[in-house]
Amino acid sequence: MPVLCCPAVSVPEHIITLDETLDLAQRIRADHDELPLALKLITNTGVQTRHLVQPIEVTLHHPGLEERNRVYEREAKARIPAVVAQALAEADLPADQVDALIFVSCTGFTMPSMTAWMINNLGFRSDTRQLPIAQLGCAAGGAAINRAHDFCIAHPGANALIVACEFCSLCYQPDDITVGNLLCNGLFGDAVAAAVVRSESDRGVRLERNGSRLVPNTEDWIAYAVKATGFHFLLDRRVPGTMEQLAPSLREVAAEEGWNAEALDFYVIHAGGPRILDDLSRFPNVAPDMFACSRATLTQHGNIASAVVLDALRRLYRTDTVPVGARGLIAGFGPGITAEITLGTWLG
Repeated sequence: MPVLCCPAVSVPEHIITLDETLDLAQRIRADHDELPLALKLITNTGVQTRHLVQPIEVTLHHPGLEERNRVYEREAKARIPAVVAQALAEADLPADQVDALIFVSCTGFTMPSMTAWMINNLGFRSDTRQLPIAQLGCAAGGAAINRAHDFCIAHPGANALIVACEFCSLCYQPDDITVGNLLCNGLFGDAVAAAVVRSESDRGVRLERNGSRLVPNTEDWIAYAVKATGFHFLLDRRVPGTMEQLAPSLREVAAEEGWNAEALDFYVIHAGGPRILDDLSRFPNVAPDMFACSRATLTQHGNIASAVVLDALRRLYRTDTVPVGARGLIAGFGPGITAEITLGTWLG
């Protein structure tokens, strides 16, 4: 069975703290009628620090979509190589043994995909399959794991590399002043992450089963409005309560493997916000401390979109507390509303 190896994660050098975020919001939105509510919501996220690809004073300036996307491409090419090299080292796999590249990002756009640039510049073979995923948002991290799993099952002996590149700060829109957007301005951060799925390995998470579920008629709950100024993030107020609807999906996928979703040994969850993790303690009835790694990602990096599940998984590796043979669940949630769910067994 394919094995998900320890991810590599890198966050940019520019940092903004919660206190700085709150102070900034008070200064630039002093006349906003719902500023007190926005400040309360930002504080309640629990996000203490976020990392940005540019200093905050540059981030706040919108030079136009063309320049923003130029920054996205420049920063991606500057930061991806080191993360890819580390992920390959974690998996003890040379670049020329990678058979598929899965690149996920929802915060910038290039065509051809960054997969073509990686093949040309990072030592991958020219016959490496390319699978860019651009429109699953935060769920794309889970989707990438699942598509890598599917690929390795379909091609015995093959290996896949996942790369998630999210520069959420490049989607900041200074003219969007709804409470939802003010909240997002204090929630999202930037990161690059990568992980190998090997056809065989004695270390990592052996991938047993995956599944995808969509909550009907929720297409407009998480979305982009694509305008002349770029991507404008739309977040419906009902989103924080979606776990009640998604919890049965977690149970269904686990039950397909004969597992009980409420009694697993580890959980790696996309922490879009604290309510997601809080509700997972209620609806699937899982102890809150089981989400410690996911909550740490949210606290220290904010919502880093598709990179969240890889960062939380890396933290779980670093705890060195999961016993061999432990059963667990990895899940990413995003637009659709979509859930991408993975079941795995810990090999050490």
